[in-house]
Amino acid sequence: MLTATDAARRVSALARRPGWAMPLALAAVAGSLVGYRTGGESLSEILSVTIAALLLAVALWRRSLWGVLAVLAFLSCAHQVGQQRAGGLPESLAGHDFRLTGRIHALDVDPRRARFRFEVEACEPRASGDVCPGSTRLRLSWYDAPALQEGERWQLTARLRQPLGFANPDTFDYGGWLWREGIQALGYIRDDSPEKLTTASFSPRQAALDQLDAADISPLGRRWLAALTLGADERLDDDDWDLLNATGTTHLMVISGLHIGLVAALCLWLLRRVARVLQPLSWRMTAWPWLGAGLAAFAYAGLAGFGPPAVRAAIMAAIGLWAASGRHAPGWWQAWWLALGLVVVTDPLAPWRPGLWLSFAAVAVLILAWSGRPRPSGRRGWCLALLRSQWLLAPIMAASVLLAFGRLSPLAPLINLVAVPLVSSLMVPLGFVGWLFAIWPPLASWAWWPFDQLANGLADLLAQAADSLPLWTPSPWWCWPVAVALLLWGLLWLLPGVTRMTRAWACPSLLILVLLLRPPSLDRGELMVTVYDVGQGQLVELKTRDRRVLVDTGPRFGSGFMPASLLWPAGQRFDDVIVTHSDNDHSGGIAALRQDHRVERWWAPRGNDLPLPSRPCEAGGGWRDDGTSWRFLSPPAGDIASNANDRSCVLLVTLGARRVLITGDAGMERERGFIKALESGPAGSRPLDVLVAGHHGSATSSSEALVAATRPAEVIFSSGRGNPFGHPAPSVVQRFVDAGSRVWNTAYDGAVRVALTPASVTVRAQRYPGWSRRSAVDGADDGVESSP
Repeated sequence: MLTATDAARRVSALARRPGWAMPLALAAVAGSLVGYRTGGESLSEILSVTIAALLLAVALWRRSLWGVLAVLAFLSCAHQVGQQRAGGLPESLAGHDFRLTGRIHALDVDPRRARFRFEVEACEPRASGDVCPGSTRLRLSWYDAPALQEGERWQLTARLRQPLGFANPDTFDYGGWLWREGIQALGYIRDDSPEKLTTASFSPRQAALDQLDAADISPLGRRWLAALTLGADERLDDDDWDLLNATGTTHLMVISGLHIGLVAALCLWLLRRVARVLQPLSWRMTAWPWLGAGLAAFAYAGLAGFGPPAVRAAIMAAIGLWAASGRHAPGWWQAWWLALGLVVVTDPLAPWRPGLWLSFAAVAVLILAWSGRPRPSGRRGWCLALLRSQWLLAPIMAASVLLAFGRLSPLAPLINLVAVPLVSSLMVPLGFVGWLFAIWPPLASWAWWPFDQLANGLADLLAQAADSLPLWTPSPWWCWPVAVALLLWGLLWLLPGVTRMTRAWACPSLLILVLLLRPPSLDRGELMVTVYDVGQGQLVELKTRDRRVLVDTGPRFGSGFMPASLLWPAGQRFDDVIVTHSDNDHSGGIAALRQDHRVERWWAPRGNDLPLPSRPCEAGGGWRDDGTSWRFLSPPAGDIASNANDRSCVLLVTLGARRVLITGDAGMERERGFIKALESGPAGSRPLDVLVAGHHGSATSSSEALVAATRPAEVIFSSGRGNPFGHPAPSVVQRFVDAGSRVWNTAYDGAVRVALTPASVTVRAQRYPGWSRRSAVDGADDGVESSP
């Protein structure tokens, strides 16, 4: 008969075997990656499952428990990620309405709208012939919404679209964020008799937040208390996030390993004191305090809503407690791999979350740093241990953050030396003490007064630090070299066996090498054209070795959002910005450019009401620099058309044998006028290399005469997916295809970048880098996709 002790010993022996915890973790990660690659592809799924089934059979035949677990972890993660991929909203259903029944989660309310995750329980299509998608997790917006609460069940009508965002080089990938969050479709509520079916069930977390709203402390204190003790980081406003990001202290305000580890450690300390009283002779060998501390970690994660970071931290804390207990426990590296495997099995989308790798990288550094070292003792010993840990963590975590988020807070290591002990040792305990008196609001407010003072003091300190040395957002080309240098710096100090002399010459050498780096530049005779993905609008960047020019600035939406504000770090310099005309979809980003960047010269047509000190663009005008000709073909000199579109600046860029034409929103009448100017030039008989199609592909532009005169090799439509205007018009697309042009559309391809050299023209689509598509036109209703 197998006793509980024998079973525990066997599990401990299995956990200590090298090579089993690691394959379990690697199998889970591999399953997630395979599920991502094969999602929706039945042949690949069948092949993967067949191979996994054979491996499972071998593991069962060999009676290998860990082998069976590894194969099951692979299958589970592959299946869940594949389901997530296959459950995405089909393109054919984008823009369609559905009657949905489900429950509200992750509610975020601002004065204009409410946004929330909606877990679908039932679906009914509103149009005959439609079928409901397999999407069960949606992110919906509700404008002028009634009072909502998390956990309520509603029946409502929503118009859905695919979970995509803008796709531009070196910018935040909103579509990738939606994928990591498991969102399968986006949408907004239609005014079609929404009905609340059930109210939200009682939630201790929501009750605590309601109680906190009545507390007599500062607004900042309430927000930070909610985030630190309840995991309600949605209560933090934009100013809070900006301050935390600028100082590298974001990890302090989300329920993560710091907070859950603190709760587990405090609980363990209390329970061991209780055990010492109850079992004075055997309290050191008692297991239940360790178990209680692990349960406390999961209870705290539950209070925070069981978000992915909280669950990850709870699993890591529980495995860490097991390893620290010494009772049938794995070694620290086995525990590390085991925790990684369990985190990925419970959340198969975790490999796409930067927080997973940041957390495990930090723990790996600490394991390496303290392996074989005695435990610190005394106040001085613990202070030195904190300084050493921060010194070893700082460069490696800075490299990880730089690669994950493209930013770096220079003062983060010093700030965290103060902020981490302050938050973990004082603010969080004081916050919990206040909750003990929550049923008496005046007493709770009095108990939270010290927390409030510390929170405001810390906020002031962070603000001063951010002002003295602001957040550094390096150019994308610099991220990898700097990150590698930081990583090597950290390893020089972390790895054993590295002599002091080696560190003394290697670390300054890394610094010098980074400072000697120079940004990459184009060769003479090269031209880079980037048509950015800004939705229903236009923003084109043209770069040569010596000049950087923008044509149009993208749209400004009703919410005030300007896509141009996301495309580059602040402080960029542009030689020329040409605003083709005053329509909002072309001029909406002017404010962002003027606020964040430096523009040497502005150009705009006459007769436009733009708040710019601009020069007029007129046919025959322009400039030349180092072999490149920048020539305006329209509007005619002195002419002010009554139609704003026909005032559009039309720019022809010529560099050697290469020609690029951008026509703004000029209509067919204007096209007839500048075709003659186009043909009269020295290269007038040659086809264009690149044409940014006029008016986003509208049927009012891109006449047959223009197509015949230009015969462009590459045509790029700048339009928004599912736009209400039907841009680009199928007839226009077909016109270019019949002329032999390859067509591209930012709505499908994301940003389109064309590199023109004397020997070649290379096109790269941001959303689909290794591009190959089956056809140029994918149905009259869906617009245009890229040519093969």
